[in-house]
Amino acid sequence: MTKKRALAKILSSKVMFKGRVFGVRREEVIEPGAVRAAREIVTHPGSVVVLPVFPDGRILMIRQYRQSVRQYLWELVAGSKEAGESFERGAHRELLEETGYTAKRMRKMLDLLPSPGFLTENMVIFLAEGLQLGKSQPEADEKIEMRIFSLREMESWIRAGKIRDAKSVAGILYYAHCMRRGRHKK
Repeated sequence: MTKKRALAKILSSKVMFKGRVFGVRREEVIEPGAVRAAREIVTHPGSVVVLPVFPDGRILMIRQYRQSVRQYLWELVAGSKEAGESFERGAHRELLEETGYTAKRMRKMLDLLPSPGFLTENMVIFLAEGLQLGKSQPEADEKIEMRIFSLREMESWIRAGKIRDAKSVAGILYYAHCMRRGRHKK
């Protein structure tokens, strides 16, 4: 039987900032091992990521501008989970909003903590199959380009540094090496 490990004792917690997408909280804590520390924590409601796969094995990606890194990035479909929304429901919503596609099957692939040193975000990556095209419903500030890639091309782009977004790299490589099992050799 495993011994339950001690957690930090929170001495104080103060919301420093609350924005539309995230917040910042400052906590004074005594961590396991009697380490007293001040921690700034970025709070986030969680996010969904979608890897849309066509019957022939090709994968849909989107390209959009990201001001934080001042670059256009190729990424998987993704967005924040809305209040009261399940991760799966959020995945269906984001897929439709950003691409116009709906999926007959949405299967959870990975559940990640992208940066647990300071961020509360829980990110869940889904495999979307049985895709049907409809009309996209992007948010007002989203200008999205779509492209369909072969898995081989995406792996090559990852090696070349053309796909740098961590959630996309994780989802693509997990799919390629842990889920495909030889289904799509292209």
